Amino acid sequence: MTIGMVGAFWAVSALLVLTPGADWAYAITAGLRYRSVLPAISGLLAGYLVITVVVAAGAAALITSTPGALTVLTLAGAGYLAYLGITTILDPPTPQADGAGEGSWLTQAGRGAMVSGFNPKALLLFLALLPQFTDPAAAWPLTVQLVALGGLHMLMCAVVYTGVGTGSRTLLRARPAAARLVARCSGVAMTAISAGLLIEQIRHF
Repeated sequence: MTIGMVGAFWAVSALLVLTPGADWAYAITAGLRYRSVLPAISGLLAGYLVITVVVAAGAAALITSTPGALTVLTLAGAGYLAYLGITTILDPPTPQADGAGEGSWLTQAGRGAMVSGFNPKALLLFLALLPQFTDPAAAWPLTVQLVALGGLHMLMCAVVYTGVGTGSRTLLRARPAAARLVARCSGVAMTAISAGLLIEQIRHF
């Protein structure tokens, strides 16, 4: 890979990460509900790590070419997003004044991993995007290049999502009504994304 290719990928990755979606919604919810956003962000990154490894191993092409595999993945991801969205709408979190949040580190990280890891659009995005910025003739093996680019994307995710989560908590700490409104909007966003995924699958039938 050349410096120019890495820079081009970084620019594309930054644009994608800065586009609000399910990850943003979960980061905002974690910022309002928990003492620290680190477990939730770690979970989101773990999900993308799994996708990166899958793509680097060549398994993503197998998944996308296997009838029904991507449909099952989509339904699982949509169902979990709908669950998180609806529960957030019904029970919107507010910044914890005493620093105590709900759930253990593992629980928060697990939720984050499912939000990102069960996102079929992320899998397809990685499959279509990462190979375009690799060079088969480069000194690094193709697998190493894919992992390196995936790591760069995860670094961008870590910076942006941490800022989103901590920023939402800082800005809304003294505004419980606004915090509930923002949390409900995040819940609506997650629910809408899940509905969109389901509609896409219905159209395929």
